[in-house]
Amino acid sequence: MALRARIKAWRGGLGADVRARAAEAVARQGLGFLQPKAKGGVVSGFAPLADEFRVWPLLRRLAAEGFRLALPVMQGKGKPLLFRTWSPGDAMDTGVWGIAEPKADKAALEPDILRVPLLAFDRRGWRLGYGGGIYDRTLRALRARKAVVAVGLAHDEQEVDAVPHLDYDQRLDWALTPSGPIRCTD
Repeated sequence: MALRARIKAWRGGLGADVRARAAEAVARQGLGFLQPKAKGGVVSGFAPLADEFRVWPLLRRLAAEGFRLALPVMQGKGKPLLFRTWSPGDAMDTGVWGIAEPKADKAALEPDILRVPLLAFDRRGWRLGYGGGIYDRTLRALRARKAVVAVGLAHDEQEVDAVPHLDYDQRLDWALTPSGPIRCTD
């Protein structure tokens, strides 16, 4: 898909200073835009790939504010993610594609707020991922059991007019960018 290739190339060209400023801007915002829904909830993050949005500053802030945090663990091809408890400084294992994951002895828990990586998003909540459907399967499974708020993390430039989507794709509720949160609506 041309959009996927274009965004990957753009994102891959970002300098470390741009990535750091964007991550700090998002961390300063926190999750205040979700209040009071966020209070006492479990928030998932993700261990970013080399050119993905840096989520660590935001997760450190949320930990300091008393949120319970979780990171995803791959369970196998075609399966939704499992989430295990995580705190800044925890030792991690290396999972699929070299992605850091919480150790197997960490308790499993289900997030109330799911932080979602993406390549592009639109204001209707459609997101472009990597094409494997992992987060779509995960969101579908979680939403079948409880209310979950899906929040994509992105640079402002990752917003596009429309993201192509299929019947099984799951929408974001919000996108959080360095410029601020964007409520996704139909």
